[in-house]
Amino acid sequence: MRTTLLATLLLGAVATACTNGGSLDDGRGEMPPRTDSTEGGSTPASPAPRAASPLVVKIDNAPEARPQTGLDAADLVYAEQVEGGLSRLMAVYATRLPDAVGPVRSARESDLELLRQFHEPTLAFSGAQTALLPLIDKAPLRTALPEEKAAAYYRGRDKPSPHNLYLRPRRLLASTPGTDALTTGFRFGAPPAGGAAERTRTVRFPAARFTFDWSGEQRRWLVSMDGTPTVTTGGKRVAASTVVVQYVKVRESRYHDYLGNNTPYTETVGSGTAKVLRDGKSFDADWKRLSATGGTEFTTKDGTPMNFAEGQVWVVFATA
Repeated sequence: MRTTLLATLLLGAVATACTNGGSLDDGRGEMPPRTDSTEGGSTPASPAPRAASPLVVKIDNAPEARPQTGLDAADLVYAEQVEGGLSRLMAVYATRLPDAVGPVRSARESDLELLRQFHEPTLAFSGAQTALLPLIDKAPLRTALPEEKAAAYYRGRDKPSPHNLYLRPRRLLASTPGTDALTTGFRFGAPPAGGAAERTRTVRFPAARFTFDWSGEQRRWLVSMDGTPTVTTGGKRVAASTVVVQYVKVRESRYHDYLGNNTPYTETVGSGTAKVLRDGKSFDADWKRLSATGGTEFTTKDGTPMNFAEGQVWVVFATA
């Protein structure tokens, strides 16, 4: 079984630092170092089935991992809390597949609930805590671990391990999944009436922060993380058309890292409030996700469906 194989591979993995401040990744497997090479000799991994299934990549967001690669091509970026109050990103690709994405890092229990809204997504991640592997094995998704899809991964030379594992998406997917893969419940269209003018918004985690500054010229929210503008390795500024600050319950899970730090669990099924940023305005909204298999619906305070602006969407899960 895949669980037995992964557990065997991961039990021997050496703990490596994933954040600043001394926090360690909690039993995540690591791919053996390998230099970046685009030359022949590797057999492409088997393509995903033709069903509308997005590619989802867990992306390292430790300071040592920046700048990231391929983040600007994502249709949707989730920002979630991890151990020590730090952050990690989950990027969803459906309409564009960049040449490379990364650095790729490990999965969390919360990811499994969040991913159930998609139809059998392909999840690219570097590993997971050994005790979590049985849950991943049973989840309705396709895993794309380095051990399973070695031809799709490479080690870069620009950053130290473990912050240098990258994915070549086109070696996983035969074609771009398309918008049908984005079964998120989001609506796109004209903005609702009202809203308050807003030029900047900062969302703070215990040990991380995200800032979104409105650019009237670009008609986008320019992303900064921990006080530094977010750019890709190619020098492109990451910018979102819509930013959702979704207030959720963040509780302790049953998992811990090597140092005994609890892994937070972000509850994305339920209901609550949100701030939706678009077109230089902030809108008060309510969110509702009745089941894990459904998307999240956003409405204005009077119950009108909330439309997002076309383009990249960022969802930051803030503690309610």
